[in-house]
Amino acid sequence: MSKVQLYVYDLSNGLAKQLSRQLTGRQIDGIWHTSVVVFGKEIFYGQGIDITKPGMSHHGKPLQIIDMGETAIDELTFNEYLEEMRQHYTADKYHLLDFNCNSFTNDCIGFLTGGSIPAWIKDLPSDFLSTPFGAALRPTIDAMFRRPAPGAAPAAPQLPSSDSLNAAASASPNPALASALLQAVASQAYSTGSLSAPTSMPPVNSNSTSGSSTVAGPIHICTNPSTLHSLLQSHRAAVVFFTSATCGPCRMIEPLFEDLAHQKTHGSGSGRVAFVKVDMGVGMGNQVAGEWGVRVTPTFLFFLDGKKIEELKGANGPELRSQVDLLLFQAFPPHPHTKLSLPAVEGLSTNPILFQQVPALETVSTKLVSFIDAAPPSPELQAAKQALTAAIIPLLKTRFPPKGSAEEALKKPAFPTPAPLLASWASTTSRIANALPPSQLFPLVDLWRLAVLDDGVANWLAGTPNPDPLQLFLDKAISVLDTATADPAQKSGARNYLLTVLRTLANGFAHAALGKTLLTAKRAGLTRVLVAALLHEDAAVRTAAASLAFDAAALLQKSRVERLRGAPPGAVPVEVAEDEEWEVEMVSVVLEALANETQSEDVVHRLTAALAFLLRLSPFYETQLRGLLEVLQSRETLKSKLAKGGCGEEGVQKLEVRKLVEEVADKLCA
Repeated sequence: MSKVQLYVYDLSNGLAKQLSRQLTGRQIDGIWHTSVVVFGKEIFYGQGIDITKPGMSHHGKPLQIIDMGETAIDELTFNEYLEEMRQHYTADKYHLLDFNCNSFTNDCIGFLTGGSIPAWIKDLPSDFLSTPFGAALRPTIDAMFRRPAPGAAPAAPQLPSSDSLNAAASASPNPALASALLQAVASQAYSTGSLSAPTSMPPVNSNSTSGSSTVAGPIHICTNPSTLHSLLQSHRAAVVFFTSATCGPCRMIEPLFEDLAHQKTHGSGSGRVAFVKVDMGVGMGNQVAGEWGVRVTPTFLFFLDGKKIEELKGANGPELRSQVDLLLFQAFPPHPHTKLSLPAVEGLSTNPILFQQVPALETVSTKLVSFIDAAPPSPELQAAKQALTAAIIPLLKTRFPPKGSAEEALKKPAFPTPAPLLASWASTTSRIANALPPSQLFPLVDLWRLAVLDDGVANWLAGTPNPDPLQLFLDKAISVLDTATADPAQKSGARNYLLTVLRTLANGFAHAALGKTLLTAKRAGLTRVLVAALLHEDAAVRTAAASLAFDAAALLQKSRVERLRGAPPGAVPVEVAEDEEWEVEMVSVVLEALANETQSEDVVHRLTAALAFLLRLSPFYETQLRGLLEVLQSRETLKSKLAKGGCGEEGVQKLEVRKLVEEVADKLCA
């Protein structure tokens, strides 16, 4: 038995971890390159298959070494396998995203041990491409690694132009930083030769194998039985395409297979359905075919929970499409709500309710400074006041001019906000918050309410800032809610603080990344504040709380719809994790707030919409929520809002709100 290891390198040398949040709106810890180490050799794919002594490649020292187990295969057999693979993993087939070093190492690990490389390495390309920055950069990457036309000599990757890199960078939250980094990475890549022309080209042969003739879709390449077994274990559904280099019908049907792979690996099947290609002339492809009784190409096998349920022979496009649809229907049956006609609910926008009014910033600053001056003097407070007046207020004035709305200001390109300045502002916020009572902090929070609307600020807050202003505001809000006071001034100040915090949190949902952070890392604090605020005695507080409840439910609804239908092209997938306990709590408190609300039709409208989004397509609807709705008499609660005295003297009056209330009561709460 011989030990098998995976060497992991970060091609960005730590830059991805430092800058990915600013560039893509998502945390990416590295640009991973991997190689296999076995029999005292390090093997990797780049300009063909390369072999060197462990740790002696041009990539330097590995960032991480992962033990992948042991192999019973002898060195001679493995060398024979590598020789067969050389015709498959050629320099001209390399693609940075779709057919790269990690594709090769995954194949080798499957051959040697029957396992696969970690998902956090395999999933990196899809994580990157799901961001607007990644989607914008995709055409540039494809152009660099464009496959040659049949019969043409392979061409070296082309250094992207400055214009194409700048165009891709414009999709980043920080275009200036993205453009500079892309230029540097491209230049470095070509100067070091990691993307340079192959030193030797394979002979041009019209019958040579094609790893994937296009870069259209996420297809798993399988060259040995162990790799296929691993894929079948890790995916509920799988479609396996058996092909060969000399098969004309295979080349005819392959574009449809790739198109289906691209379509069906988004939405409800994402991460759970695999499209696999087995070339019977490459590696141990014949053994894979023999195991499943495949003797002709093209043949398609359809697997559900690891068991073969159907087989299709020949290049029959309509039948292939039908069988794929049938497999996915069996594997991922549609939610019962997909059969309901819900025009009022489907007509609701999932865009968040935002509070975009630009205040008189000088007035806000003067108010806050007056509170600071009245507090016991300290060097920390004086430094905070200086930072506030000298840096923060001027910054906000530049981003949000006094004439016009925040919405109009945000239509203009954002200027980069340096992370050190935001960190300084967060520290200033912490010093002021520790010195002043919550009742005097609402002007400070109002500045953040406005700033959160900016892409750069939101992406920074979505990371792990320390100190964290939003977490600080949540903690103070909980303190306000837990402390009862009879003093009118203190009570009014506490109400103003709570109201401004709720509006700030609502504005956080203008950005998917920050919205996800609020619903994950800050979920406990947000929920505690929201539950109390929905039942607050003040109408303005209840309105802001209903808006925040709607925004949270809308983000959840958007995530569910994307799982069902796929994210729009170029959009960042929302991917909010479902939480059964939280959703039950939210449905309960929204219904309680609806039962108590007899004054504001706007609040009833927002709460009903929030309830609809919490219920529609919920994976817990049948198991938990349906029974809860019956126990809480949800239908009766909603219908009561339409009757006299239920909401105002005559009940809900606006026709669109009445239709929504009736639809949610009769179809989602029935």
